[in-house]
Amino acid sequence: MTAPEAAELPAQWVWLARIRRPQGRKGEVFADILTDFPEKFADRRRLWLVADPDSPRSKATSAPREVELRAYWLHKGGIVLHFAESNSISAAETLNGLIVAIPLADRAELADDEVYIADIIGCTLIDVSGSAPISIGQIEDVDRSAGPVALLVVRSPQSEEEILIPFAKSYLKAIDLEAKRVEMALPEGLVDLNRPGRA
Repeated sequence: MTAPEAAELPAQWVWLARIRRPQGRKGEVFADILTDFPEKFADRRRLWLVADPDSPRSKATSAPREVELRAYWLHKGGIVLHFAESNSISAAETLNGLIVAIPLADRAELADDEVYIADIIGCTLIDVSGSAPISIGQIEDVDRSAGPVALLVVRSPQSEEEILIPFAKSYLKAIDLEAKRVEMALPEGLVDLNRPGRA
């Protein structure tokens, strides 16, 4: 199995996990989970290891390579992965900092009311709760560490401030990925409350 040349571009990969360190004596690695669907590892035996563009170490790593997943299990908020190509602690150490990924075309299909978080980054957030739509700003990132509901990190075009908006299903009205537009009906005062420095 070979990847198309375009798959070498970061935009063509779906990141599933980031390898942090060896775990165990048989070549296993511990990784941070980067997917909303860790249970899908049960259906994936062929994965790819790609360089993390934000990691100085992995920039020197060779081109993306396909690996066979032998086993996985969830562990202490992360995931332990064992690849057929890694059978010792020293082999596992060479994987530190790499991203476990699949080609974009292979990602799991979602229900009609679901969306991949990565797809909404770069979209404009529009508040449609009032009589006229209001542009809040561009979605730059998503913070999943704050609690059960992910927070959209939105950059205000007027002030350049970052505004945190809960990505709650009850607020969401429409997503148009082609138009790069996310419409939410936000409670009154929420935007001002979540500006930096506000209590």
